[in-house]
Amino acid sequence: MSYFRTIEISDPQFELEHVRVVTVQSPALQRRGDISFFVPPQCMGQSGVPLLILLHGVYGSHWVWTMKAGAHRTALASIQMGQVRPFVLAMPSDGLWGDGSGYLRHDAADYESWIMRDVAAAAMEVAPCVNTSSPLFLAGLSMGGYGALRLGAKYAEKVAGISAHSAITHPAQMLDFTAEPPMIHQGAIQEDADPMYWFRRNGAALPPLRFDCGVSDPLLSANRALHEALLAEGIAHVFEECAGGHEWPYWQRNFSKTLLFLEEVLTPGTTHGHRP
Repeated sequence: MSYFRTIEISDPQFELEHVRVVTVQSPALQRRGDISFFVPPQCMGQSGVPLLILLHGVYGSHWVWTMKAGAHRTALASIQMGQVRPFVLAMPSDGLWGDGSGYLRHDAADYESWIMRDVAAAAMEVAPCVNTSSPLFLAGLSMGGYGALRLGAKYAEKVAGISAHSAITHPAQMLDFTAEPPMIHQGAIQEDADPMYWFRRNGAALPPLRFDCGVSDPLLSANRALHEALLAEGIAHVFEECAGGHEWPYWQRNFSKTLLFLEEVLTPGTTHGHRP
C-alpha cells in the first residue's frame, strides 16, 4: 500500500541515464510535488543503500541538479571508479513557493516535512534498494545548502551526514536573492530558522558536517562566520574555500566533495571534521 494517495512514476523505457521523475500527492504540501531520482544499476538487488537528498537553490526545481550540474553523471562515474559505494540520489522540488520556500514550515504548506518525511517515503517506493535502514544524507547548494544545514542539525538523530555548497547560512540572506521576505507567513524570522540554533541545541548528537564556499562568492563572509561560530561552539566540521563564485560551474566541480564525504562517513575508522 502506497504512503501517497496518488503517485506517478516515469516509465523506464523513456528514462535517460538512470534518472526517473516522480510526482506524488504530498501530505505535507497538501498538493502534488515533484522529485527526480538517480537510481544507478549497481543498486539492483541490494538493500539498505544510502539515500542522499540533494536540495536545490532559489528559482530552481527538482530538475536543476541533473540538467544544470550533471549530478547524476558525477555520481555514476564515482560509483564506477569505486570512489563511493552505490547510493540513491533524491532531488526534490523545494515546493515552489515564491522564489524559494527555504525548506521551512509555512502556514499553507510544510516544506520541512516534505523533505524529511515525504521525499524519503517516495524513495522507498521508487527504489526498493532504499528502506528504513538506509543511511540518510542531506546536501544542497545556496538555499538548498541552508536547508541541508538547518534540517540536518534539527533532525540530527535521523541524518548520517550534512554537506553544503555556497550555503545561505541564515534566512535573512534570502532577501539578497528573492522578491519575498523570508518566512513571510510568520511575519518575522523565528529563532529556530537559524541553523546555529539547532547546532547549539543538538551539539553532542550532530552528524558529521562539511561545507564549502567559493572565494568569489558573495556568501563567503557568511560562510566564514558560520565556520567561526562552529569553532567557538566546539562543533566538529570541515570548511573549505575553493576557487569560483555563486554559479553552476562551481557546483558542478565541487559536488564530488559531497560524494567523497558520504563514503568517508560510511567507512569505519575515519574521522569527520575537527574541533578547536
